[in-house]
Amino acid sequence: MSVRLGQKEDARMAGPALASEIVGGRSARPHAWPFMVSLQRRGGHFCGATLIAPNFVLSAAHCMNGVNFRSVQVVLGAHNLKRRERTRQTFAIQRVFENGFDPIFLLNDIVVLQLNGSATINKNVQVARLPAQGDGVGNGARCLVIGWGRLGTHRRLSRVLQQLNVTVVTSLCRSSNVCTLVRRRQAGICFGDSGGPLICNGLVQGVDSFVRGGCASGVYPDGFAPVAQFSDWVNSIIHARDLMDRPR
Repeated sequence: MSVRLGQKEDARMAGPALASEIVGGRSARPHAWPFMVSLQRRGGHFCGATLIAPNFVLSAAHCMNGVNFRSVQVVLGAHNLKRRERTRQTFAIQRVFENGFDPIFLLNDIVVLQLNGSATINKNVQVARLPAQGDGVGNGARCLVIGWGRLGTHRRLSRVLQQLNVTVVTSLCRSSNVCTLVRRRQAGICFGDSGGPLICNGLVQGVDSFVRGGCASGVYPDGFAPVAQFSDWVNSIIHARDLMDRPR
């Protein structure tokens, strides 16, 4: 999946394309990030996501834009997507929750997906922690991105989960996003990592959204939906569904 914003967008946002892969990273230790999720269609990975409750995952809204959610499988507990792994748990999507997504300018690029069942929490499948509303991440913070996206613009998707250290650069970003950059080398997210998490101090502070100037340009920062701006909304969905599902 990839798209570019129009030329009328803010100059700092020129040429963004939907983020889908990690370039210049390294293979993660198997199941080191047990909240990482693969969204798949017809058995193939197309976006990442994060388990935020036993029956909810967080992803990018553009991943579901124009997609029949009934055709999507949500795969938990994966590491090597080319192997049959006993650690996996697979679910369908029961309901999709968006919050004013703008597909032209990639604003509010965040979505909550309700699963058709509840995950079994174990060492390979765990729930991620989210920040409190408004408690975002500051300039210069060292964070981590993970995903199964392409290893380069014209290269294949990664078979095993990749991870990459990045730095938050708010001065190069619009206020509606969190942005990151890898200093002094060409590395970053790209096509296939969309929807995956930006992890800062153990919290999911961003959802992979877009890249600019091509993947891992080394010049333009990568963009993420800021989870801290949506935390109350996300928690209201989770808690409302929990109350509805409780026996009376």
